[in-house]
Amino acid sequence: MEEAVSERQQDKGLPMAAKWDPARLAAEVAELDALESKPLVPRVAGYIQRSGPGLLQSAMTLGAGSAAAPIAAGACYGYGLLWVQPLAMFLGIVMLGALSNVVLTTGERPYQAFGREINVPLVFFWALGTIMASIIWHFPQYGLAAGASRDLADLAGLVVQTTDAAGTQSFTMVGYIVSFGVGLFILALNIYVTWGYGGNARGIRMYEWFLRAIIAIVVVMFGLVVATSEFNWDAFAACHYGFSFPTDPKGIITVLGAIGAAVGINMTFLYPYSLLAKGWGKSHKKLARWDLVFSMFLPFVLVTSLVIIAMANTQYPFALGKTIQPIHAAQGLQGTLGDTAGRIIFDLGFIAMTCGAISTHMVVCGFTFCEMFGLEYTTARYRMFTLVPAVGILGVVTNAPFW
Repeated sequence: MEEAVSERQQDKGLPMAAKWDPARLAAEVAELDALESKPLVPRVAGYIQRSGPGLLQSAMTLGAGSAAAPIAAGACYGYGLLWVQPLAMFLGIVMLGALSNVVLTTGERPYQAFGREINVPLVFFWALGTIMASIIWHFPQYGLAAGASRDLADLAGLVVQTTDAAGTQSFTMVGYIVSFGVGLFILALNIYVTWGYGGNARGIRMYEWFLRAIIAIVVVMFGLVVATSEFNWDAFAACHYGFSFPTDPKGIITVLGAIGAAVGINMTFLYPYSLLAKGWGKSHKKLARWDLVFSMFLPFVLVTSLVIIAMANTQYPFALGKTIQPIHAAQGLQGTLGDTAGRIIFDLGFIAMTCGAISTHMVVCGFTFCEMFGLEYTTARYRMFTLVPAVGILGVVTNAPFW
């Protein structure tokens, strides 16, 4: 019995959480209790100030998939599908909210707890799916960042691609340099911030501020494009103020694709571990719910809605059912903010989106490998496993893997 209790205690929390100042955590709990008696506005401000784990989810979902889906929705259906992204993320935060309630109540790491209560093979496939999703979705993140960088190089007058007589395109030496240059820069930046996250409380705070900056940049970039383009109020009203539903098969696929890109299986693994890494417990349940709303729901809905509106405003011609190219969408915005500024800003927004998603894929792999193989969590192992999805850097010059 004593051995079972001891093992159960080992399953609680994460080593990095023990490095948080206990006095500071106790003070935070007292502050949360004090917030309950305050009016709504200062109470909400207090919750926002203490947010954190939701930022990781927001950064992970605001990647290549969240760029492609709203581009297709806005280009093909104008303002009519503005309702899809809020609905998709609402479903996501309901699921994550239920998961946080379990984790914060027990304090146990979910992989061990779910394996004990449900089914060990099933939980193993949960972890395996998390790793596969993180690696596979790493490729299009790097591909989008490289594509945006090549588009910027093209604006600068550099030749990054050539086309032969048969119409086959290939990269020039400049194209390869630009592609791998941005890929290596993003990888180095994310190694620095993700390795800090796995080390101590200071690294966690630094990483959260990194994500705040990334999300803010994305919002500002896409917001500028929307602010300088012309909103078509007649078209907005004609599509029932953003609440129309396509009846054609391809339109339904677009809706389902947008919902599917909102929350991934790797987010269900990352979120509870990011809660435990912060040292949160039962007293943080309400904070966790507010964190999901302000750090995950609002940024996702805001960014994806801005992309939909930008595409609807510019009426960029896009053939539904063909390969989605976000960079072509950036080129379609060349008329906003002057001759090229809109295109530049959209490209920079895409690059910022991929930085956040790539870093969170690395973080979740650092947690997942240790858990699924029953390895003691150490900083060195965490850092080693964060590098597993780095193979996705090949996406800067290749298509996504066949699967």
